[in-house]
Amino acid sequence: MVDHVPVAFRGAPPSEEPLPLPRRHTLVLLVGRVTTIKLAFWAAVTGFELALPRVLARPFADRFGWSIAFAMLATALALGWAAWSARTIDRDAGGISTTFAAASVVASPASIPLLLVELRASTDGCPGATTCHLEPFFLWVALFAVGFLVIPAAFAASLRKVNAE
Repeated sequence: MVDHVPVAFRGAPPSEEPLPLPRRHTLVLLVGRVTTIKLAFWAAVTGFELALPRVLARPFADRFGWSIAFAMLATALALGWAAWSARTIDRDAGGISTTFAAASVVASPASIPLLLVELRASTDGCPGATTCHLEPFFLWVALFAVGFLVIPAAFAASLRKVNAE
């Protein structure tokens, strides 16, 4: 007796059709999804950092806790969005893990406005417009890492396995 079921789909219910292999439009779709999430993440944090000194007219040290709290909330929402988005791939599009590298390169420049905002925050209340607060730089590095590595990794980890043996 000849086994006509491909190795990748043995044990799968017979009613399930195999997903097609990814194509160029699949990569565009996935990179677009991750890029959108990363851009929204950095835009939200940048907007919050721009508005915070105007809304909360206090010294930097009193405002920084709010920056951390919002950054954590934005990170959690972005990771949830990435995981959800990866699981809602169109059935005819398949899945692809190169999204991680491609989307990281595409959206990384979007973190530059946040860097400029944090640079301004690092001089808040400092004599002679010099940097006396390093916390904004550490926050930017952490948020850059979230956008560059963690969000694409959450997306890639949530992708369904295609043709896995």
